[in-house]
Amino acid sequence: MSDRVQIAAVPMTLTWDPAPRAWELTVPNTLTVQAGPGTDLFSDPAGNPPVATAPKALGIPPSGDFILSARLSVEFTSTFDAGVLLVYAAADSWAKLCFEYSPAGEPTVVTVVTRGVSDDCNSFTVAGNHVWLRIARIGRTFAFHAALPRDTEPLRWNLVRYFTLDTPSTRPEAREEVHVGFLAQSPTGDGCRVTFSDITFHQRTVTDIRDGS
Repeated sequence: MSDRVQIAAVPMTLTWDPAPRAWELTVPNTLTVQAGPGTDLFSDPAGNPPVATAPKALGIPPSGDFILSARLSVEFTSTFDAGVLLVYAAADSWAKLCFEYSPAGEPTVVTVVTRGVSDDCNSFTVAGNHVWLRIARIGRTFAFHAALPRDTEPLRWNLVRYFTLDTPSTRPEAREEVHVGFLAQSPTGDGCRVTFSDITFHQRTVTDIRDGS
């Protein structure tokens, strides 16, 4: 199984690290990932050792502002099963935008920003097993948005997080550029299957992160 992923709509090649149990590219711009049991990416603020076992496919985007979005469908089984859009600057500097199964058994949009250790913030629950997620880079900042499925109306992008990370521009000793991509996890379960469909990548700026566009 190759460790490289080339999605037609994405200008950079993605590389698995670590690799998933299984993955495939099906119809154009659709990536399906099978995470193995006990997989996660989290640095517990309580002081437990960091965990970095969740399969992630990452690449270095072109310079400048961009928007990466996808429709996520998750076969939820266990608490914290999730599909994720990921911004990754370093092992201790990254952020997850998750569609995650909460301890209450509810599909939930969750964000985690890690600066040394992780925080954890639940935004809103979703009726069903799919949602739209989006990462926007604006200068040295990032915005996470989520949108509920609509049949006919345009998506309304709800801002769920606005932040920055330690990156090569803010932390010169960092050895790598910022990476972005996809992750699947199953921290408490036996595995989780996630489908990222309708993946798009645009090199443009989100001019107003709060107006829903």
